[in-house]
Amino acid sequence: MDNDYFSERDKANTIKLRTIIRNELPAICNEFFIGIQTNTTVLTRLAYAQDLCIFFDFLFKEINEFACNDKSAFTFADLNLVTATHIEIYMDYLSYYKYEGREYRNSLKTKARKLSSVKAFFKYFYNKDRISSNPASKVPSPKLKDKPIIRLDTDEVSELLVKLDENSSCDITKRQHSYRNKTRKRDIAIISLFLGTGIRISELVGLDIKDIDFKNNAFKLTRKGGAQTILYFTAEVANALVDYLDEREINKLIEGYPALFLSLQNRRITPRAVEILVKKYAVEVTPLKKITPHKLRSTFGTNLYAQTNDIYVVGEILGHKDINTTKRHYAAISEDIKRAAAEKVKLRDK
Repeated sequence: MDNDYFSERDKANTIKLRTIIRNELPAICNEFFIGIQTNTTVLTRLAYAQDLCIFFDFLFKEINEFACNDKSAFTFADLNLVTATHIEIYMDYLSYYKYEGREYRNSLKTKARKLSSVKAFFKYFYNKDRISSNPASKVPSPKLKDKPIIRLDTDEVSELLVKLDENSSCDITKRQHSYRNKTRKRDIAIISLFLGTGIRISELVGLDIKDIDFKNNAFKLTRKGGAQTILYFTAEVANALVDYLDEREINKLIEGYPALFLSLQNRRITPRAVEILVKKYAVEVTPLKKITPHKLRSTFGTNLYAQTNDIYVVGEILGHKDINTTKRHYAAISEDIKRAAAEKVKLRDK
């Protein structure tokens, strides 16, 4: 029985993390993961572990000083031999490499994330006086270009909701029509919730029926870092949720199926399934834009900022821990608002 999505997810990721630490990383790494557990999530530590696997694989395969090393025998004395130049070579290595039989090419953004894992690793041991210097601190992070926010325009939002509601596409097969008829109300509820609240895909997938309060049009949400908060939704979103839950015969299924959104197999819907359904409908409305659940989140944030002109409100509702994250994403919109305001100023009556 799927009682607590986030607890089960954390348990599964903890098992993955322990397996990686035990089987794929030098033994000294265990101290790092124990030391950071109080101020990081399991997901963060798992990401660090996966990134460090790539880093140590690089050291053992590409750097002569470590080529004969047995990872199980890798010591702090060995770690002291890692230089800033080694890490710079690693950054170039990430452009193309092979790991466990697969080829990888990393974007600047992915390189920056992998470097941040290495930086956290060396900083921890330097602060603990396990190593005499911190070479990673001397390696600058890649400079990332600001990308324009990809979002749905107002007309595209309306068209998307109409397509969902009418299931009117002529470009799909009878089998696809049949499948959509079985999932249409669920899909409308999912996309309406994204567009109406700006929640993340992990937050949506983790929702249980008991988290919804229709009396106040509110729901309890478990945020990215595990904190819980209350958000509110409009009557339009409420109607979509009620239609979907009525179709699920809620009174019969609530005990055995606590998840809000189910697959056709009556299991909690997966993030991947949500990504596919969003792409499936969005491509019919705007084939040139790559619309994902996160782009629906951006659409909500853009509309909210346009209506409130308050970056702090947007940051609070989107769950950004750092307001600079919000400012960075919505700075261009701020400029549009300023430009529109300037155009309204009249110097003289005509």
